[in-house]
Amino acid sequence: MGCSGSKSEGATSRATSAQGDSKQRNKDGNKSVASNPRSPEDNKKSLEGSSVDEPGYGQKVAPLDPLPPDDPGVPIEKVVCQFDDFKDGEMREVDIDGSKVLLVREHGEYHAIGARCTHVKAPLVKGVLCNGRVRCPWHGACFNIRTGDIEDFPGLDSLQKYTTVVEEGNVKVKTFDKLLKSKIRVKEMSCFSEMEEDLYLIIGGGPASVVCAETIRQEGFRGKVVIATKEPHLPYDRTKLSKAPDSTGSKLALREADFYKVYDIEVLSNKEAVSIDTMLNSATFADGDTINYNKLMIATGGRPKPLTVPGGDLENICLLRSPEDGNTIVEQSKGKNVVVVGTSFIGLEIAAYLSKKAKSVQVVGRSNVPFKHTLGDKVGAAMQKMHEERGVKFHFGAEVQECIGKDGKLSEVILTTNEKLSADVCIVGTGVLPSTVFLQDSGIEMNSRGHIIVDKYMRTNKDNVFAGGDIVEFPLFTSGDEPVNIGHYQMAHAHGRTAGLSMMEVDMELRSVPFFWTEQYGKSLRYSGYNGPGFDDVIIDGNLDELHFTAYYTKGDKVIAVASMGPDPMTGHAAEMFLAGKTIGKEECRDKEWTNRIQD
Repeated sequence: MGCSGSKSEGATSRATSAQGDSKQRNKDGNKSVASNPRSPEDNKKSLEGSSVDEPGYGQKVAPLDPLPPDDPGVPIEKVVCQFDDFKDGEMREVDIDGSKVLLVREHGEYHAIGARCTHVKAPLVKGVLCNGRVRCPWHGACFNIRTGDIEDFPGLDSLQKYTTVVEEGNVKVKTFDKLLKSKIRVKEMSCFSEMEEDLYLIIGGGPASVVCAETIRQEGFRGKVVIATKEPHLPYDRTKLSKAPDSTGSKLALREADFYKVYDIEVLSNKEAVSIDTMLNSATFADGDTINYNKLMIATGGRPKPLTVPGGDLENICLLRSPEDGNTIVEQSKGKNVVVVGTSFIGLEIAAYLSKKAKSVQVVGRSNVPFKHTLGDKVGAAMQKMHEERGVKFHFGAEVQECIGKDGKLSEVILTTNEKLSADVCIVGTGVLPSTVFLQDSGIEMNSRGHIIVDKYMRTNKDNVFAGGDIVEFPLFTSGDEPVNIGHYQMAHAHGRTAGLSMMEVDMELRSVPFFWTEQYGKSLRYSGYNGPGFDDVIIDGNLDELHFTAYYTKGDKVIAVASMGPDPMTGHAAEMFLAGKTIGKEECRDKEWTNRIQD
């Protein structure tokens, strides 16, 4: 299980130097010696002491230091335990010079890596150790215990790896003080060389695009790498918009501007693609520009479904697609009557956020409980109760029939049940459509819903065109390669990684278990697996009223997905079982004995 190890570790982990024998791939996909390419170190020096404007945003961004220090600092070593203190498969946090390190014993060997997940700093000691990697208990990211490399997502950075030695029965960790304090590590990457003429174009401003670009550089590509996004911002985490709609583009940015400059990744903002010519290998943009590419990655994400009813164009009827949308919603909703249309994650996350800021929050949906399709009636009812206890009111079995306004502004929402809701603001969260209209005449194969069809390597029907994220239909290995569309943040990262490898002619099938989460009122629900075809039963282990439970979604006699609130890392255990192709039987759910079979 897992990906290959890192190219370097510890004090030698740094971006590829332009001097000496650094290599690149030529047009035939082979590696050849580059002549005098720039290095990340050169680019970094040119940025020292500077600050960079985020394109189209106008706020100063502090320079990022993505490279390990030239001087790793003072050597540090410490005896952390006796060899026999740990059993195989055991993890503990140990303190070294005031910093936490994760110490792991597996197959009779000790390994030491950073103790916190690089995504949002979850304690990895509470995660799941399996076959050489540890899975984060909160959001499912995976790290190789031998190298610290990130191998599954979300997140971009790897962990520092520290040397372990056994001397006279003592386990000793060796490192340097600066590496110990930095905790995270950026994988080795190359930069642009004028000797390389190829250009790889990536269209889209989300995690699939960023991970793809970084993967291309990690694999030694020295041509031009261009990310074109229609947004005025650097690529950012859109999933946070419904959780924290007051966030700015700079706050949500996946990387700071300096990072892209150091690694020669060109980000073009306000650059909306309007057509692709796969015969001429060119992309045309709304501003009239054309970019010729050698290889193309498309990851344009989704666009919110609009409210198509009479009065649906009134002021204060809002979609949530950008930081500006979120900021507008927050400002307009203060002390106002808010109607949220949609009872799934976007709608309920924004309802939770506004519950203390708006005068009233009412939620409208066609189902009989929120989250019905994904979480089922039992868990949905428990989530409904959580919202109602905070003043949110639900209107089920209903849709919006008409919006009424005064002086062009929304004042009332009329439902198909003939209910009339006072509304100063209406937020529409009824799902998304793939942003692929610009591909209609491209010859790129899409399904009837507008999703690009890709294989296990994120390849389209065009040899040099790849795609990933919310816009693709791909074969899911945990469901017998059933073609699926999954709009998870974690899965978009995985798509970007696989696409980037494929663009560099490294064939590695997509093998990532669907994993998502939602945060409402300080409570987190985590979910792993896939129940797209539907489930016929939900087994609850725990207490729904206290929102401390594990829910097993079953089809026939086996579990196909697991959700939990409170008991970590049950969803992580389930993800490892699904990854290994092992079955969790319906009869096993409550005794938890199935977790002991992960290492079998």
